[in-house]
Amino acid sequence: MNIVQFAVSLLLFFVLFFGIGFLLNMILRSSWIMAFLYPIIVLLIVDNFKFNLYFTNPSEAFSTVFSLLANLKVVDIVILASGFLGTILAGLVIKWLRKNGYQMF
Repeated sequence: MNIVQFAVSLLLFFVLFFGIGFLLNMILRSSWIMAFLYPIIVLLIVDNFKFNLYFTNPSEAFSTVFSLLANLKVVDIVILASGFLGTILAGLVIKWLRKNGYQMF
């Protein structure tokens, strides 16, 4: 991965998860819903098998996905962390907007 792809990926994950987190927090009136859902989304991004395997054979699914998480490269971890920072910032912005009197948030 070259530096341009890395920079675009960082920005994309940050903005994407900030936007999704902001909208979910606004609609569900909860400040941190996306921050709690983000680890589940990371598991779905990292795995390479069908979603129903988590229900039909959970021990194999979770052991596989945790071994895949352990084998991630530093670049991938940084990109996923930027998405998590986006969700955290979305929660902080929602709290700030509510504190400043915006009732729709």
